Amino acid sequence: MLKQTAESILSLFFPRVCLACGNSLFKNEEILCFSCVYKLPKTNFHFEEDNAVARQFWGKINFSSAASFYYFTKGSKVQHLVHQLKYKGYKEIGFHVGKLYGTELLKSSRFNSVTSVIPVPLHPRKQAKRGYNQAEWFARGLAESMKIDLDTATLIRALASETQTRKSRFNRWENVKEIFKVNDIARQAGKHVLLVDDVITTGSTLEAAGHELFRIPGIKISVASIACAVK
Repeated sequence: MLKQTAESILSLFFPRVCLACGNSLFKNEEILCFSCVYKLPKTNFHFEEDNAVARQFWGKINFSSAASFYYFTKGSKVQHLVHQLKYKGYKEIGFHVGKLYGTELLKSSRFNSVTSVIPVPLHPRKQAKRGYNQAEWFARGLAESMKIDLDTATLIRALASETQTRKSRFNRWENVKEIFKVNDIARQAGKHVLLVDDVITTGSTLEAAGHELFRIPGIKISVASIACAVK
């Protein structure tokens, strides 16, 4: 009773709201309201070999499979959710969405053989400034729900890069093509890994990270993100 009273008082000053739509959360809701959980625009790309995300990489890099959880459009609830994750300190969004997407990926034969998840790393200076890596929190959620390893040691970001916002595809690629390094080639040799980021636009960041990871003998790489800006 005391706990419920304290929570009620706390909610008056710090109301719990859905981080996608802004509506108040009910008692059993967390991060997202049930309406957004079911109505945010899911791609279902994890069931399709030929999908818009996979086509981003054709002829550039041999990823095994590629998918995103949601469609990303300007002014949408998904954009608001990602903005809250990246710039407003709500790292728990990444973990929550990762858990939701992980349960979906396990239903797909294209992804259920993955043994570990690798988040695209931030440069240490940028991560220190932000306080966390949003892709890593997404990866944590995926790892928990898929019951696989989280690997934040194999792939490192050796060089800082400029923001990718408003850059062309060519300039995005030039901005990231040599910034990643593999720290331990033996760790993922012969394994199927899931390389993840928050949003896929041109795919240049994942492409650059993937090229470095393909230095590992026998590795199989699939990619996934919270959202994609392609259809």
